[in-house]
Amino acid sequence: MSSTNKHRRVRVLLPLSIGDVYDYRAPDSLNIEIGHFVTVPLGKREVVGVVWEEAINSVLAEERMKDILSVLPCAKLPPESLKFIDWVSQYTMQRRGRVLRMAMSVPDALYPKAPRTGYRFTGELPEKITAARQRVLDVVSEGGAQTATDLAAIAGVSTSVIKGLAVKGVLETVNLPAEAPLQPANWQHAAFDLSPDQDTAATALTSFVAEDSYHVALLEGVTGSGKTEVYFEAIAACLKEGRQALVLLPEIALTAQWLARFEDRFGARPVEWHSDLSQSIRRRNWRAVIDGRADIVVGARSALFLPFSKLGLIVVDEEHESSFKQDEGVPYNARDMAVVRGKIGGCPVVLASATPSLESLINARNGKYEYLKLPSRYGGATLPNVNIVDLKEHKLGSQRWISDPLREAMEETLSMGQQVMLFLNRRGYAPLTLCDTCGHRLQCPHCSAWLVEHRLMKRLQCHHCGFTSALPKCCSECGAEESFKACGPGIERLVEEAEALFPGRRIAMMASDTISSPRAAAEFVAAMERGEIEILIGTQIVAKGYHFANLTLVGIVDADLGLAGGDLRASERTYQLLSQVTGRAGRESSSGTVFLQSYLPEHPVIEAIARQEGEAFFKLEAAGRESAGMPPYGRLAAVILSGTNAESVAGFASELARQAPMGEKITVLGPAPAPLSMIRGRHRYRFLVKCTKDIPIQSVLGKWLQGRKVPNNIRLQIDIDPYNFM
Repeated sequence: MSSTNKHRRVRVLLPLSIGDVYDYRAPDSLNIEIGHFVTVPLGKREVVGVVWEEAINSVLAEERMKDILSVLPCAKLPPESLKFIDWVSQYTMQRRGRVLRMAMSVPDALYPKAPRTGYRFTGELPEKITAARQRVLDVVSEGGAQTATDLAAIAGVSTSVIKGLAVKGVLETVNLPAEAPLQPANWQHAAFDLSPDQDTAATALTSFVAEDSYHVALLEGVTGSGKTEVYFEAIAACLKEGRQALVLLPEIALTAQWLARFEDRFGARPVEWHSDLSQSIRRRNWRAVIDGRADIVVGARSALFLPFSKLGLIVVDEEHESSFKQDEGVPYNARDMAVVRGKIGGCPVVLASATPSLESLINARNGKYEYLKLPSRYGGATLPNVNIVDLKEHKLGSQRWISDPLREAMEETLSMGQQVMLFLNRRGYAPLTLCDTCGHRLQCPHCSAWLVEHRLMKRLQCHHCGFTSALPKCCSECGAEESFKACGPGIERLVEEAEALFPGRRIAMMASDTISSPRAAAEFVAAMERGEIEILIGTQIVAKGYHFANLTLVGIVDADLGLAGGDLRASERTYQLLSQVTGRAGRESSSGTVFLQSYLPEHPVIEAIARQEGEAFFKLEAAGRESAGMPPYGRLAAVILSGTNAESVAGFASELARQAPMGEKITVLGPAPAPLSMIRGRHRYRFLVKCTKDIPIQSVLGKWLQGRKVPNNIRLQIDIDPYNFM
């Protein structure tokens, strides 16, 4: 054995927020390869990391070099994952270790789970048969080994009965797999009948999959056109080729109908990945992905960082959704990163939406993406009729939010046995609570935000940090008792009004704080499908993906709500959300109607929704962005400073401003207090860096911030391509 082999050095990346790769000796006995998960010494502790690359030019002195301690019993992190983590780190200007941590989110999965002990019938009968023993015999005689816990539960006995029968030779122990096996999806199970438009789009997507090469396709289709069935055919083609598919969905916990449609098509449920899963399920699913046993994964944005060993297709459904943008931790946009992951892995990417993002639409129209369109609803269903209710003419009475035209339409719809949905994108009872005597407003003590009353919980809540408190009995400013008044409507207040207007009708509310799990969402959907709900009142979670055959009337209570967002995408987001909401009406044989209440009926967004002229709206939006040099025609990055001491943050912001980059193609706006100037007790200042598309914005930021020591009491965060301007 040569001395070179003895002293081979490799670089190991650790999932930490500080540092980068560290050089270690790779003992020959461990047969270490790039991508292996390994344990290494770090100071006085042992940590798990990934062998990232050969340390060919390592300059660390031999006496300071430490050995890798062990290789974990887990498949290697695939080369595509290593490249993806590197790319995301460079693009977002975040430490590689922070990005790696997203790929290693289930540390237990790096170790194999011990086999379970099962019990099965030997054919021998005990000398004495009690009632409890007989129940166990009845279960085990049907064949198949089961754990003691499962057998006891089925037979209605304690586990001691099971173990007693094993001692007497009636049952024998066998090793069972550590975890229940995944049910594979069957690409031939039950294909849907496709319309000619769907078939054309599906043929294009399946050809990309068959080529096994990088393509990006924008699948645009009106609400109800059957986009899901189209990309299901691409998934089937991927399965046929023996490769893995990933589907990213927004608000993954609320996709009961999507999962049911998937099971109808493929005969099994997909492997899920989202925050509502138990730790044991997350462990099993992560391991199944890296081992290649998970053939189809459906997940939230974080599923993009799973260690796929043979990824053959990525689908981003509702690609326009702002929830694909992560603001905390490593800020990234999962839609954009999905395109990068597809390029690195050489596989096709499908972006699907009824209202595509301006970025994707322009890429499709410029020929950068394939452009596939579904112009009409499936099965002959027609788009709903949209009526604007001008609230300057149809004045709402005191403490009323449902206009007379909408109320009359609701009465008519309900009388025909059809369902109604009222949409208001505001949780709780009221967005603001103030003292009727002195005007004092109840504000979160940790954030510059008003407390929202949640009357069902009998609490006031901050929607930014989660702080809650009871409604005070007297005003802290003037001392007046029982003087607090709710201002403005939330959906709880809308429920109250609907109950008064339609007594005896079955009314239900759907919001993120009332639907807390996938099971709760599935039960809610089932109740809606059975007709047990006549009036559904909800926030944005009811706007996307749901298909209720008997829902024919949608009332948008405050269509102007999102237009005051104050950021560059406020109009686009509002248009997309309202389009999705209107798309819930009349999705089958009965035609749908939408009433859109607005004080701004002449606003381009409201007009575009009413006339169903998406093309005209996006042309206007694109022209405005282009003239301002805003994305997708320019680049943006945010630099956010925060700290518990407002003066320190302001002082450091001024210091940075004096050295801000300057140039003909670069503009630095700020520093200025953020619109939400305090969150969770931290004062916040923002810079916004704007430049033309040909300028590498990461390089601009890197030169500006290089060598600047950030005070210990201040946090500096960089957000490339920001979506949140608060």
